[in-house]
Amino acid sequence: MEFSIGNLVTRKSYQHDLLFRIVSIKKDIANLVGDEYRLEADAPLHDLKIMEQRDIEKRRQKEKEKEEFSFRLFRQDYQLMKDKREYQYSGGYNTYEKYFQIPAKVLHLDGDQMYLRKCISLYQRLGLQVHGVHLNEKEMPNEIMGLVERIQPNIIVITGHDSYSKSKGSKNDLRAYRHSKHFAETVREIRRIYPSLDHLVIFAGACQSHFESLIRAGSNFASSPSRINIHALDPVYIAAKIAYTPFMESVNVWDVLKNTMTGEKGMGGVETRGLFRTGMPYLDDSED
Repeated sequence: MEFSIGNLVTRKSYQHDLLFRIVSIKKDIANLVGDEYRLEADAPLHDLKIMEQRDIEKRRQKEKEKEEFSFRLFRQDYQLMKDKREYQYSGGYNTYEKYFQIPAKVLHLDGDQMYLRKCISLYQRLGLQVHGVHLNEKEMPNEIMGLVERIQPNIIVITGHDSYSKSKGSKNDLRAYRHSKHFAETVREIRRIYPSLDHLVIFAGACQSHFESLIRAGSNFASSPSRINIHALDPVYIAAKIAYTPFMESVNVWDVLKNTMTGEKGMGGVETRGLFRTGMPYLDDSED
């Protein structure tokens, strides 16, 4: 069987659990990235099976249903937060005062261009302002501050692919992870200039990432406490929850995690202030 870059495959030794894309082949070893999960892996070609189109469609339909379920849950939360704001600004609905909003701006760094496109599409569905940048994970520490100074974001998402390799060390050894070191270095670069967790909110990590080192480096939220795979879109929901939580309220960690597809085994974080700001009076330009 001939394998080529771009083939969608599963691994026989893992009972075909996840769908991967082949991104490179060297000798008889393929470098793989997850099609739905932010995992990077190597596998011998004899362990791979090319998936038929009908099986790919079945898998993607199941993932689509999970994504839509998370989206509906988030929309319900968003509506509750919106209703609460309107109640507060109307004096308990006795009067209605128009107010304006200052939305949070997101900078999303992603090591996978396909995932970046999917994430930007979801940001847009959620009504968030996002600047997406595709960068190799190893380049992120060197590039991040130039991007921060130019874009001036309120939230930064640092993600891509990662994985833990037991053969390289214990789960506490940062050297046993493919890209956790680069994510942590990127966070530290930001925190040298922006040390406050409330001034600039950071999510960092991907599948199986070294959660503890990312939190110590200064992330508000990170993956992966139980070293499990995280869904490609989960960082977007974390950013959105922070972006739509009022500035005067703290973001409860469980409230952030409950709408992700991975949950508390794949995501964690610390209490963080929301970033959604409202103001009055609302000035209608059409009345000039």
